[in-house]
Amino acid sequence: MQVDSALARELRHHYLFSAMTDAQQGRLLATSVPRRLAPGEHLFSRGDAAAYSFLLRSGCVKLYRLSAEGDEKIMRLIRPSQTFAESIMFMDVPRYPVSGEAVEAAELVAFNRETFLGILQESFATCRAVMAQMTRRIQAHWDEIETLALQNSRYRVVHYLLGLVASGAVGRVTVDLPTRKVVIAAHLAVTPETLSRTLRALSDEGLIEVAGDEVTIADVERLRRHMH
Repeated sequence: MQVDSALARELRHHYLFSAMTDAQQGRLLATSVPRRLAPGEHLFSRGDAAAYSFLLRSGCVKLYRLSAEGDEKIMRLIRPSQTFAESIMFMDVPRYPVSGEAVEAAELVAFNRETFLGILQESFATCRAVMAQMTRRIQAHWDEIETLALQNSRYRVVHYLLGLVASGAVGRVTVDLPTRKVVIAAHLAVTPETLSRTLRALSDEGLIEVAGDEVTIADVERLRRHMH
């Protein structure tokens, strides 16, 4: 892959790559593959042999599983600058545990598993830093699972909106919903009607303002206190 200076800068600030030296990052990029997906196009299916992890640069990708009855459960919605399928690096027989599909047109970078693993094997410092960051991510996923499983729909919606806010942001903040509301509703395990009703209730209470796919949070801390 031809080195993209903007991509190199993006990786420098990403948790998965920030501990790498310039030389290590260059090795990784040399074996990386750019991908473009059309809306509805599959990236991989559950059980497929896994050779790559991914960074989403634009668009939206859903990770999902199908039940025995064929019902789709969205496990995660990937937004730009987020990575996914990192866990395949450490599998003895790497296979994707979920399916991945573009919700809208998407641009990605696919990172070669063997190259990444080789870098980690050669540098304990890099491996330790990456594992520490991945552990934090795993904890965050457990927190999200708890939210989806144990909390009511209103809590889930508020939690999701706060998850779109940049770290450290305070006061009045505007965020863009990364995909269609019907997809977000499926991810939150609520009906589209419940999502719309909850957003309307939060708006009526002066906590948010909704204009199409744009949501303005009147006060981030106030909305966060609303969860307790």
